[in-house]
Amino acid sequence: MSSRLSSHVHENQSPDLTKDLKQDGCVQIAIPPRPHEPESMQADPVDYMARAQWLRAVVLGANDGLVSVASLMVGVGAVGQSAKAMLVSGLAGLVAGACSMAIGEFVSVYAQYDIEVAERERRRRDCGSEKEGVKEEEGSLPNPLLAAAASALAFSLGAVLPLLAGAFIRSGGVRVGVVCAVSSLGLAGFGAAGAVLGGANVPNSVLRLLIGGWLAMLVTYGVLRVSGIVFGMHVSSA
Repeated sequence: MSSRLSSHVHENQSPDLTKDLKQDGCVQIAIPPRPHEPESMQADPVDYMARAQWLRAVVLGANDGLVSVASLMVGVGAVGQSAKAMLVSGLAGLVAGACSMAIGEFVSVYAQYDIEVAERERRRRDCGSEKEGVKEEEGSLPNPLLAAAASALAFSLGAVLPLLAGAFIRSGGVRVGVVCAVSSLGLAGFGAAGAVLGGANVPNSVLRLLIGGWLAMLVTYGVLRVSGIVFGMHVSSA
């Protein structure tokens, strides 16, 4: 054959996909264009598991601070009408609780730090001279000091709410009610924020924190009230 027949495949962007053209001995075959991926599939999904650790620490710290100090103030209010006594007890609870949270978080995260360091050293020894077989894990080691500071700060932020709520109320009964109401709003806010950031169910999260906080304040108030009646305890500003 004197002439050669060569074929070329081109991507046709026109709507007519069945038209074949013959030009200079070349056959052009029209094929459909490749579909583009939708933007929703190209976007990276939110990694909620990566948020779990720090989100748990923040929500847990703030919730502990609010419930602990509010329950302490409500308990003191059950055996006395002194505003100073309630505020002093709340402030003492804030300082003691923040220190306790910081120390506990420091010890816990430092234990995790030691375990991860020991595991990396063990892998290096097992690897020996064959470095290609073991790949160093990416990501930084946990910081115990940073975790302790964050936990203490979260506790303090939660504890400030009942302190501010009871600082400007003169009547003892009204003060206890205001502390409970403000604490309930704070618990609902913490629960909703944690659920939104963690991709969880908002009503369930809010309800769990509210029930837990109400039980803590109710039990503390009841125990102190009964103890005050039975043992004749009374807290005054004198």
